Amino acid sequence: MLQTRRRFSIHVIKDEVQALVAKGKLDRQAQLFRLSRYFVDDEWKDIEHMLTLNEYLLRDSVSDLLDKESWMND
Repeated sequence: MLQTRRRFSIHVIKDEVQALVAKGKLDRQAQLFRLSRYFVDDEWKDIEHMLTLNEYLLRDSVSDLLDKESWMND
């Protein structure tokens, strides 16, 4: 059976990270290398490469991939 590989752009990676944080599976203060446990080896290699191309380090915080939150005054 032929399987197609998922392609990961930096935007797709950010969406995946946002979903993992929203589900409580990943802490926003965790280091990016922690993402590896949520992807198979071939996918992780692609993700790691894309992070490197976009100047992220595996020791950077997951929160670096998340959109900035804005808080309104009460």
